[in-house]
Amino acid sequence: MTMGMIKEFKEFAMKGNLVDMAVAFVMGAAFGKVTSAFIDGMVMPLIGQLTGGVDFNNKKFVLTKATAESTDAAGNVVPAVAEVAVKWGSFVTVAIEFLVIAFVMFMVIKAINRMKKAEPPPAPAGPSNEEKLLMEIRDALKK
Repeated sequence: MTMGMIKEFKEFAMKGNLVDMAVAFVMGAAFGKVTSAFIDGMVMPLIGQLTGGVDFNNKKFVLTKATAESTDAAGNVVPAVAEVAVKWGSFVTVAIEFLVIAFVMFMVIKAINRMKKAEPPPAPAGPSNEEKLLMEIRDALKK
């Protein structure tokens, strides 16, 4: 790398938008972890109690049951088969987590928009050079 490329990369990396975006990613990751802990530790147990003690993380539709490795009557080894399942309970948990994050982000953006000061409308621009010239011509014709 040449010194010019290093300088150019440094200028690129230090631009305000890039630094702001990096901070947003770090904050987003941390917020995601907090939200996951909140949903898994507080919301889902409450929902489980309301639904009769159901643990949604363990809910699934089993398509193929798991079998252990075995030997058939002829002495051949039958390999083990892993369970194939649609884990819909995990999806429900993540969907609830998404809804919580979306609602919180909505509320944050709504609060930010409320805090923004309404910008006064721009002052009306003065007449353009063309308009000034036309006014002079009009005034000259009136005389």
